[in-house]
Amino acid sequence: MRALVLAAGLGTRLRPWTLAHPKALVPVGGRPMLDRVLSRLAAEGFDEAVVNVHHFADQIIDFLDANDFGMRVGVSDESSELLDTGGGLAAAADRFVGEGPVLVHNADILSDAPLGDIMDIHIREGNDITLLTSGRESSRKLVFGADGRLAGWHNLKDDTFRPQGFGRRMNDKLHESAFSGIYVVGERALENIKNYGLRLGIRKFPIMDYLLSMPEGIIIRECYLPQLNLIDIGRPETLREANLALVE
Repeated sequence: MRALVLAAGLGTRLRPWTLAHPKALVPVGGRPMLDRVLSRLAAEGFDEAVVNVHHFADQIIDFLDANDFGMRVGVSDESSELLDTGGGLAAAADRFVGEGPVLVHNADILSDAPLGDIMDIHIREGNDITLLTSGRESSRKLVFGADGRLAGWHNLKDDTFRPQGFGRRMNDKLHESAFSGIYVVGERALENIKNYGLRLGIRKFPIMDYLLSMPEGIIIRECYLPQLNLIDIGRPETLREANLALVE
């Protein structure tokens, strides 16, 4: 199994740490966050990971070179231009051609998600993209149909929806779930994501823009885990929470 770890972000909310370091190397319970994510992937049976880098890329590359994570680890270098979550996946897509689906995992997410099982669910259900979701509190949620297929997006803060006008179509057959920042992408969807950027003439775009374009012929479903434990360490308050929970 293979994974892409998104570690290129600027981490502006974690300043002053990120004025001199990449967010992915912030210590959590005494260990760099990226170490925790890669070690977890290896423990779940993944044998290869690619890490995308931009902000203080040299520090991440040196860290990867200096450590053994129990699997092959490569780098997708975005030093010249930060490509956002969708563009970063498109840029790395050619590294995953011909070998099955890829798990995408944000480097700032700690969870107890059964990552290997989610890969199995993705394959068994015949999805092109499988989004890991839960019932956790979030100000922004994805909207799904009764069959688990993606239907839209809802910003609870200002009660806006995407795609435009989708809010008028909300009904009791639809439900909302919180996205985890972890998802699986099949080979057909990888190619489609690459073509999405080419079609629009852009290299940089968020993955949510692609998902909410409702790409024709691409099956996007959720894998809902109601009891998922997850901490996004990208904010000072949640980083403190993670450090209290994880000490070793």
